Amino acid sequence: MGNKQYSFFSDLLKRRDERGLLSFEATTLVYMALTTIVIGAEWGNLNSPLRMLAARGLMLLVMAVMWFVHRRYPCKATVLLRISPIFLSLIYWYPETYEFCQLFDYKDHIFASIDYSVFGFQPSLKFGEWLSSTFWYELFNMGYYSYYYLMIAMVLFYFLARYADFQRATFVFLGSFFLFYLVFDFLPVAGPQYYYAANGVAMGDSPVFPEMHDYFRTNTEILPLEVRGLFSRLVLQAQEAGEHPTAAFPSSHVGMAVVTMLLAWRTGSRKFFWILFPFALILFFATVYLKAHYAVDSVAGLFAGAFFFWLTNRSFPWFSRKMNLKP
Repeated sequence: MGNKQYSFFSDLLKRRDERGLLSFEATTLVYMALTTIVIGAEWGNLNSPLRMLAARGLMLLVMAVMWFVHRRYPCKATVLLRISPIFLSLIYWYPETYEFCQLFDYKDHIFASIDYSVFGFQPSLKFGEWLSSTFWYELFNMGYYSYYYLMIAMVLFYFLARYADFQRATFVFLGSFFLFYLVFDFLPVAGPQYYYAANGVAMGDSPVFPEMHDYFRTNTEILPLEVRGLFSRLVLQAQEAGEHPTAAFPSSHVGMAVVTMLLAWRTGSRKFFWILFPFALILFFATVYLKAHYAVDSVAGLFAGAFFFWLTNRSFPWFSRKMNLKP
């Protein structure tokens, strides 16, 4: 045990002089640049453009500080310091999509109508009725909450065990995330938990689904989540901390779970893949069960995740050359 601990810490402190931009930093800079252009173009129509610009300025400052620390102490541990604020910033970029999508009318009526046309009912409302016991309720809450830990586990696995592929993996991962966020910026869909809070769950039995236009710009009531155990309490806390009427189509929970599983498969460790797989599978159904997404959102998330993985993986060599990334 002692030798293993020594080997672990010695590897973290092993000299690793990554002076140039790393893939996760370059990807974040591209997303910030693209959205800054939108902020400038829609300055008068956004609620808080100054705060949005300030967030980007703060992110640039933090990245510069982390880069300076790495220059002074070039090792894998300070590479981890460089990526930590980048990943934490995803917590901010997600609710910020709400600011952008308020520039357009909400489209929930379209996706609720698709679900009704396909199934003859609303899966997001009926699923919880069919499997209403506390066992199923907590199981799906556990699956939904595992979203965060699936991604953390995958990134850390690459960092600790597949460092040679770490740059590509983090580019694929963050690039896919930002592609989802760009979709959300311009396609406002609040999701069933907001749509039916506004219209009443009884409306789910009707074939008529009203347009919401700009309703969610000033109304953010959400269907209450019942707390029955540890995992439903954790999901409720996550909702209270950062949930907004945005980002329903396609489901990034499902899409990023697909990206995560594909990256896990590419590690070559089948044991690691199969440990994560059951959580990703439960997560897929949990997105509908907990009314976070319409069924069409989750199915679209499967295809979007696979496509974004393919796109970012294929474009990594080109992006590396253009951004002059370190190998």
